[in-house]
Amino acid sequence: MAQDNYHQPVLEREIVEFFASQSTGVIVDATLGGGGHAASLLAASTPRRLLGIDRDPAARTAATQRLAAYASRVRIVAATFATMADVVAEQADFLDGEPITGVLMDLGVSSHQLDESSRGFSFRADAPLDMRMDPTQGATAAQFLANADLHEFVRLLRANGEDRYAGAIARSILARQPQTTGELTEAVERAVPMAARRRGHVATRVFQALRIAVNDEANQLDLGLAAALNILAPGGLLAVISYHSGEDRAVKVALHEASTGGCHCPYELGCVCGAVPRVILTRASARLASAAEIEANPRARSARLRTARKVPS
Repeated sequence: MAQDNYHQPVLEREIVEFFASQSTGVIVDATLGGGGHAASLLAASTPRRLLGIDRDPAARTAATQRLAAYASRVRIVAATFATMADVVAEQADFLDGEPITGVLMDLGVSSHQLDESSRGFSFRADAPLDMRMDPTQGATAAQFLANADLHEFVRLLRANGEDRYAGAIARSILARQPQTTGELTEAVERAVPMAARRRGHVATRVFQALRIAVNDEANQLDLGLAAALNILAPGGLLAVISYHSGEDRAVKVALHEASTGGCHCPYELGCVCGAVPRVILTRASARLASAAEIEANPRARSARLRTARKVPS
């Protein structure tokens, strides 16, 4: 498989194998990143074309370079996957009447974004507290905290796994009003006794919660999944890779609803509401990375791949 210096894609072989049956048409890579998945998908099928979407200017630049050999079969667009349907409508010249035969969504933050300390995604280096996936627009994490309501912030932390000390952490952070990742980390450390700290860094879940809020990731995911199901041609394939339990739960629920048509009839009675399924789940459970891949790329350890096929017409 092709390697990507910007970001090492996870479950790359599984993604290529999943889309192998859709060798023609257009695949929408809704989270293009550095273009690792896209390069492998384009290399696997000469007739295939790919529409890549990413909100991060650095990712689009890296992907343009990575996919230069496939330039005639690629279109890269600055957007979020929540606006996927609009992007597809605006790129009619590129689609040239071809159906959308696949959608790939690789969620969360990329390795490059974490490793680029100036972006403020990580506690590993002191940097301005930014965390925006598109650093050209929207409020930074520091600005978000400057306007945060205590009770809402506590709920945000609890939704991302902080429970017992969520209140203390929120009060410490809002009192400190951190402007850098180091100041945010210090505020978290002051609120959590050493004896109560879990394995891993004490601020991990706080950084995750802030990143999700700053980038509106939960709402973006809901809108993106709905858009993906709308733009897929009958028989088209959807693959979603998530990295934390909240993301995976949202994907699982959305695909279950689509696979039942939203039917909530009692199981013993069967469906009497007339619901029409929109997709067929291709696996009952999420697919995980192999031990070999996790050893080569530790980020793959938390990856969960869920897949579905849109019901043929």
